[in-house]
Amino acid sequence: MIYLDNSATTRVLDCAANAALDCMRESYFNPASAYAPAAAMEKRVEGARARLASLLGADRSEIIYTSGGTESNNTAISGVLRATRGKKRIITSAVEHPSVYEVFRTFEHAEDTEVVYVGVDAHGYLRLDALAEALTEDTALVSLMQVNNETGAINDLSAAQALIRKRAPHAVFHVDGVQGFCKLPFQKLSCDLYSVSGHKVHAPKGIGALYVKNSVRFAGGLIGGGQEQNRRSGTTNTPAIMGLDAALAAYQQNGDAWREHMYACKERLCRNLSGIPDVFVNGPEPRNGAPHILNMSFLGVRGEVLLHALAQQEIYVSTGSACAAHKRGKNRVLGAMGVVGARQDGAIRFSLCPFNTLEEMDIAAEALAKQVTFLRRYQRR
Repeated sequence: MIYLDNSATTRVLDCAANAALDCMRESYFNPASAYAPAAAMEKRVEGARARLASLLGADRSEIIYTSGGTESNNTAISGVLRATRGKKRIITSAVEHPSVYEVFRTFEHAEDTEVVYVGVDAHGYLRLDALAEALTEDTALVSLMQVNNETGAINDLSAAQALIRKRAPHAVFHVDGVQGFCKLPFQKLSCDLYSVSGHKVHAPKGIGALYVKNSVRFAGGLIGGGQEQNRRSGTTNTPAIMGLDAALAAYQQNGDAWREHMYACKERLCRNLSGIPDVFVNGPEPRNGAPHILNMSFLGVRGEVLLHALAQQEIYVSTGSACAAHKRGKNRVLGAMGVVGARQDGAIRFSLCPFNTLEEMDIAAEALAKQVTFLRRYQRR
């Protein structure tokens, strides 16, 4: 099997699985309980929270554990808007993940909210000139992704933050970091809220986190037992938190080498596939984007057909976001970049992990070349 759909989900690291299993079978105590083993579990959770905060250059009081990236994004947007009164403008981009884009769409008909979508250029990068034009004094929230989940384009968040602070000083800046966290070098955040997902970084599914800067006015999400400093109630998911903590420790130790290896695999795959006629890269050139995502179009072949043909050989890829895989219609992200027609129809996303190999890139490229040649001959009859 050659798995090239790591932007959809990843294989859990052994260390993360073992840490989670320990909390299911041995240290299974609820940290909210009053006896000593529960208190010890609470201490471990807070230690994990502090380590995650350190990676983000934050304080542990600014970290809320969630069920994943979708909840983190939803909570960030709704939490800010519930705490904001009066008429307001909210801004996002045309290429956001559905967990941001679809939330913004729900506010399009709200009487007190104006929704603005900012465009991107032909490589998928946010148009900073368009963002500058969209920002106004009454802008309450700007939500942008760090790395695009379909093309690997990396947004210039520092430049975006500078524009926001200059033109909309009261606006809150949220960043969807799901595809950037761990895949890019750790650095202090240049935003007010930041979303993280565990299963994108070899931790278990069902765990994520949201950084909320202490100075931000924010109304919490789930109501109940008052967990997460009364900002997200619900029994603490200790197995997943400990699994995430273990995965992050592995990334902290190996991240630089892993990122360089993914870039090498990405460049090898792109170079091999570029030998096929009528093939185009959608998004940045390999080294200019995130290390793990490559989007390419194969003219004369439908992406869905190619995906299933490869799957029969146990080579697994995607045609876009897993969260939109069952929706019919055109690809919103590629369309916003001006990628339309046969080029959009023939698009495939390859997403890598540190454990893919250069040999796999050669095997996958050879299989793709054969399938593309066969399918073009068949479809052109």
